[in-house]
Amino acid sequence: MTRLLRGIILLCVLLAVLFGIQVFVFFSIETFFSITNDFERLLLYTGTAAIPLGFILASIFGKMHENVITKSFYVLTGILLGIGANIALASLIVWGVFWIFGSSVYFSFPMLAGILFALAIIASIYGVWNASHPIIKHIEVSIPNLPDIWKGKCVVQLSDIHLGYVYQLNFMRRVVALVNDLHPEAVFITGDLFDGMDGDLEHAVDTIGDIRSQQGIFFVNGNHETYFGLEKSFDLLKRTPVRILKDEVVDVQGLKVIGIGYPKQGEKKDIVRIAESLSSAWKGMPNVLLYHAPTHIQGFQDAGINLQLSGHTHKGQLFPFNLITKIVHKGHDYGLYTQGDYTLYTTSGIGTWGPSMRLGNRPEIVAITLR
Repeated sequence: MTRLLRGIILLCVLLAVLFGIQVFVFFSIETFFSITNDFERLLLYTGTAAIPLGFILASIFGKMHENVITKSFYVLTGILLGIGANIALASLIVWGVFWIFGSSVYFSFPMLAGILFALAIIASIYGVWNASHPIIKHIEVSIPNLPDIWKGKCVVQLSDIHLGYVYQLNFMRRVVALVNDLHPEAVFITGDLFDGMDGDLEHAVDTIGDIRSQQGIFFVNGNHETYFGLEKSFDLLKRTPVRILKDEVVDVQGLKVIGIGYPKQGEKKDIVRIAESLSSAWKGMPNVLLYHAPTHIQGFQDAGINLQLSGHTHKGQLFPFNLITKIVHKGHDYGLYTQGDYTLYTTSGIGTWGPSMRLGNRPEIVAITLR
């Protein structure tokens, strides 16, 4: 299957899902508020259909022509898409209430729908604020035979920042300031530093060079770097002190740092086999694996990985999509998982994709104390 055909299929699936949600919203609003006037129905249908179409067009136009209008259009349609998803969830609750209680319910359709829609909009406003205010998540991880130089030291994991039209220079400056306050021994960036859109990236990326880390900054690419362009991503990072790891191992004061890049679209990449092929450089020694997605867990554990740092999932980003990511990643979509000498930490990440809002989770910078 060609890359173009896969792209077309993915786009069609995405459109089907987005339009399906908006059709549900249209049908629900029409029913809840007894809209029968043809002109009002046309306005409602046009408005609901325009949201997903607008986001798709904004993504396309943004790649073709970068300016204030296309940037604003992209951000606006993304937020509207998130509001639409929250209103769809509110509509589902309304239908559920009336399906369970029927005519015995004390609220009318318009009253209950109006209350829940208002709450959905308030939640969306909070979600936009939440998405731009990352917290510091503190965890502790034990690594066998850890050299004394690393014991009790803090390393920082950054993931899914998604620099682009939404997250730019000022946001990155705040992230860097928060990281520097942790006085990290090392910083690990586990992919999706770039969103796939352009934006003011040179200055934002240069700011990464202001991170003060004793042993350096290490990076592996995620899936969005492959959309943005791997070489383009690497060229931008070469402006900074960041060490790009391309399926390789580096020794950092006795700690082996393994970096495996996320596969390109259509690339067949045996991730576990790559790790095993590198094992002569780290087997039996304290090690950290940087890999964008929380996958291949059993394979990495069997190979002797001590600590796997991943992101990718955003913990669903918007409720109830966290339920989907939990199923897809078999409960490893977020948080700390330890079995024997193997530990996985999957972060919710810092930035967002699509709607610049988060509900049901917090964006985070991960401060890991090594033991």
